[in-house]
Amino acid sequence: MSYVAETLTNLAAQTGFAFLEPGNFAMILVALVFLYLAIAKGYEPLLLVPISFGMLLVNLYPPIMEEGGLLHFFYLLDEWSILPSLIFLGVGALTDFGPLIANPMSFLLGAAAQFGIYAAYFLAIMMGFNGKAAAAISIIGGADGPTSIFLASKLGQTALMGPIAVAAYSYMSLVPIIQPPIMKALTTKEERKIKMEQLRPVSKTEKILFPIVVTIVVCLVLPTTAPLVGMLLLGNLFRESGVVKQLSETASNALMYIVVIILGTSVGATTSAEAFLNVTTIKIVVLGLVAFAFGTAAGVLFGKLMCKLTHGKVNPLIGSAGVSAVPMAARVSQKVGAEADPTNFLLMHAMGPNVAGVIGTAVAAGTFMAIFGV
Repeated sequence: MSYVAETLTNLAAQTGFAFLEPGNFAMILVALVFLYLAIAKGYEPLLLVPISFGMLLVNLYPPIMEEGGLLHFFYLLDEWSILPSLIFLGVGALTDFGPLIANPMSFLLGAAAQFGIYAAYFLAIMMGFNGKAAAAISIIGGADGPTSIFLASKLGQTALMGPIAVAAYSYMSLVPIIQPPIMKALTTKEERKIKMEQLRPVSKTEKILFPIVVTIVVCLVLPTTAPLVGMLLLGNLFRESGVVKQLSETASNALMYIVVIILGTSVGATTSAEAFLNVTTIKIVVLGLVAFAFGTAAGVLFGKLMCKLTHGKVNPLIGSAGVSAVPMAARVSQKVGAEADPTNFLLMHAMGPNVAGVIGTAVAAGTFMAIFGV
C-alpha cells in the first residue's frame, strides 16, 4: 500500500495543479478574456491569439518559460532583438510608402505623434522609474510592440519586457476603441468632414530611392536605429525594386507569420503571475495608456494646426495615424472621417503619417539608446 500511495503522490506532484497559485488563476482568466476579444470580437487576432495563448501556457505550467523550456528559447530571440527586426522587415515588405513620398508633410504629423513617448518618459521618472526603465516604458506610446521589445532589450530592462510588450500589443489591438473618443473630442464635425485633394502619383524611381536615401540619412545620424529602420526599409526595397519578388513575398507572408507566432507566444509567456501581478506592472500599463493617448492627441492637434495653416486643406483626423500601428491607425482615421461624411476617403492620406510614425518611433528608440550610450 505504501508503494501505491507513494506512486499516487508522485503523480499528483507532477500535475499542473502542483504549480498553480492564486495569481495563476487570475492570469488564466485574463488570458481567456484576451482570447475572447481576439476570436469573438476580432481585435487584432494575429497578435492577441498567440500572446494570450502564451499567457495561458505559462500560468498553467510555469516551468515552460524556465531556462531549458521551449518558450525560453523563443524568448531569447526577443532578448537578442532578432524577432523585432524581422517583424520590421515584414512590415516594410507589406507597406506602400507612396503616400508619405507624395506628401512629405506627413513626416511632421508622424513626428508630432511621438510627443506621447517623451511625455510618458518624464512622467515615468516622476513615478520613480530610473532613466532606462522610463525610456523603455515610454516607447509604448508609439503603439509599436517590436520597438518596445527592442528598446527594453537594448537598455537592459528585460525584467520589465513582459509587461511592456503586453501593454504595447494590447494598445495596438485596442486602437479602434482608444483613439476615436480622443479624435472626436479634439475636432469639430466640420473639421472631420474636410476632404483632402488626391495625392499625386509617385514614380517607381522615387519609391526605389526612398528606402535607400532614408536608410543612409537615418543610420548616419542615429546608427543605433539600423537594426529596425534598416530592416524596415530593406523590406520596402524588396517590394518596390520589382526584381526580388520571391524575397518580398517571403518577408511579407511566410517569414512574417512565423515570426509573429514565435514573438507573440514568447511575449505572452513572460506574463507569469509572479512577474506580472505587482504594482510596477500597473504603473507600466497606466503609463502606456497615457503615452498612447498623448501621442494620439498631439497628432490630432498638430493636424489642426496644419489645417489652419493650409486654410482647410488638411483633415486633422489624419494626425492620429502618426502612431506606429500600421495600418490600423490609418483605418481608424478613415472610419471616423467616414462617420462624419460617408463620401470622405482619408485612408491613403492617413497612411503617410502612419508610415512616418513607424520611422518616428524607431528614431525615438534610437535617441534613447544614444542618450544612454547603448
